[in-house]
Amino acid sequence: MRLSPDDWIFWQSGFIKLNATIVFTWLLMLALVLGSALVTRRLGSGRRLSRWQCLLEIVVMAIVGQIRDVGLRQPEKYLGFIGTLFLFVAASSLCTVLPGFEPPTGSLSTTLALALCVFIAVPLFGIGDQGLAGYLRTYIEPTVVMLPFNLIGELSRTLALAVRLFGNMMSGALIIAILLTITPFIFPIAMTLLGLLTGMVQAYIFSILAAVYIAAAVQTRRRAEPDPTPSAADAAPAA
Repeated sequence: MRLSPDDWIFWQSGFIKLNATIVFTWLLMLALVLGSALVTRRLGSGRRLSRWQCLLEIVVMAIVGQIRDVGLRQPEKYLGFIGTLFLFVAASSLCTVLPGFEPPTGSLSTTLALALCVFIAVPLFGIGDQGLAGYLRTYIEPTVVMLPFNLIGELSRTLALAVRLFGNMMSGALIIAILLTITPFIFPIAMTLLGLLTGMVQAYIFSILAAVYIAAAVQTRRRAEPDPTPSAADAAPAA
């Protein structure tokens, strides 16, 4: 029994290894790229839309709505990054029903790579919104004493993202593998369905946490706009 797809090695030359994590990650990315190309090749704007376009619009609108609910005022700006994270983790979980497929998110190297993507994206979005000086200033707010704590917080939440996703995905696959060896066929099917639900929940949590971290870095502040309602002094006729 393999605890991680890293243990499934297809080819090795010295210290260079081609394991199941790398193979399934690239196959999954290829499937997502080809699927998106097929779905978006004939987009329409009339009343009659294809089922695939309707499904695509539902997914995109749901992701945009969640990003907006987090507090980001321009969700389309972050849709590409956060949506890709969600679709990759969700597809990785859904493909577990395929025989022989092991989700790459069951490897700590994959979840760490996803967490590092969030770790890099957070300051990039923050600098893009506030500028370099404005973003770096957030590390010393409300006082310079908070600088080491803010830095530790950045590192610890990245590690927490990686370990949380890895633990939940690996444990689900491991439980199903154990049940297949000691129980009849029906019960593992129910556990597989439960694992699919758990994987979708983990995809949602991971993408929402990424959006929350970006929102905290961006720190969107609405500028005070003049009240369109005229004051009493302005409304009073000139003497």
